Amino acid sequence: EFGDDYDSLPMYEQIYALAGPTQTYRLTGDPRILYDIEKTIELFDKYYKDNDQGGYFSHIDPIGLDPRSSLLDKGNNRARKNWNSVGDHAPAYLINLWLATGEDKYADFLADTADTIVKHFPDYEHSPFVQERFHEDWSHDSTWNWQQDRAVVGHNLKIAWNLMRIHSIRPSADYVELAEKIAQLMPAVGSDQIRGGWYDVVERALAPGEEMHRFVWHDRKAWWQQEQAILAYLILQGCLNKADYQKHGREAAAFYNAFFLDHDDGGVYFNVLANGLPYLLGNERLKGSHSMSAYHSTELCFLSATYINLLINKQPMCLYFKPRPDGFPDRILRVSPDILPKGSVRLTAVEIDGRPYSAFDAEALSIQLPDSRQDVRVKVTLTPVK
Repeated sequence: EFGDDYDSLPMYEQIYALAGPTQTYRLTGDPRILYDIEKTIELFDKYYKDNDQGGYFSHIDPIGLDPRSSLLDKGNNRARKNWNSVGDHAPAYLINLWLATGEDKYADFLADTADTIVKHFPDYEHSPFVQERFHEDWSHDSTWNWQQDRAVVGHNLKIAWNLMRIHSIRPSADYVELAEKIAQLMPAVGSDQIRGGWYDVVERALAPGEEMHRFVWHDRKAWWQQEQAILAYLILQGCLNKADYQKHGREAAAFYNAFFLDHDDGGVYFNVLANGLPYLLGNERLKGSHSMSAYHSTELCFLSATYINLLINKQPMCLYFKPRPDGFPDRILRVSPDILPKGSVRLTAVEIDGRPYSAFDAEALSIQLPDSRQDVRVKVTLTPVK
């Protein structure tokens, strides 16, 4: 167990348990995976969801499955909500679940997630960073364990790029406004303006006489915080086409590629020092741990390729699927790599088992799969609308 979550079932663990399976469902349509996803969402709605004041609780106790249980007092997790329990649904599984199914209920869930963030997280009268932890009534929780009144730089950036993705399915000026505000504020308070790269955890407020937000523990830079910066600015650039966003995206990617990739043994370093040298002590020397797996690394590669190719460089992109014969209830394979701005990309070619195939909708980015008694190999070509 992770120390933050002793004697509890944390929401984010359930959320991230769906990340890999949901992507696999997108590729295969395996009904057993969909069953697991649907049952897990039922769990969320039954035990974690706050039907009175909105959002989702961060923890439930492992015996009564109650977010208000006194058993959670030990970890200070009783009746709490946070960024992970509210916002992480979208990137971990929910966007991919909507892309795979096209079901309105998942688009509604995404919009509710974004609306909750826009309503409760901004706190710009007191700090350039959003508020991340809350009590049940959405009052601010500034005493929780290690976080206190501190900001995780990457969570701010993650809000920006996920609001822009949701905006592409449920347009809202509020989503764009908050995403752009975060993108404009963060470089000065969360990045290394001299050496490049993005910091970890800083104090949300300036003390009297201070000109920069103090580091909570160190000035090291974590691999996943770089992902948040790269995707925030690539996705904003792809959707809004502003030069500043391209600059920040390229600088963040340059620092990541230069210092986080282990070119000798493979993989991605957990942390580097402020100057980029790998930090290889304690748990942070590991390339896999409770906090580090493939998710942030593979998501970064996939979404970077998607936005750089299709929306920034305007180059075609090929994707590959292998649907099962019992996959997808309507036998429709939806192939959009992400929730892209409406009309920005067309499906221009499809091959099934190596042969050209014509039963597809170029605008909807979907394919009517043939009847088959075995898995089929599907190759699609997506082309930007210039």
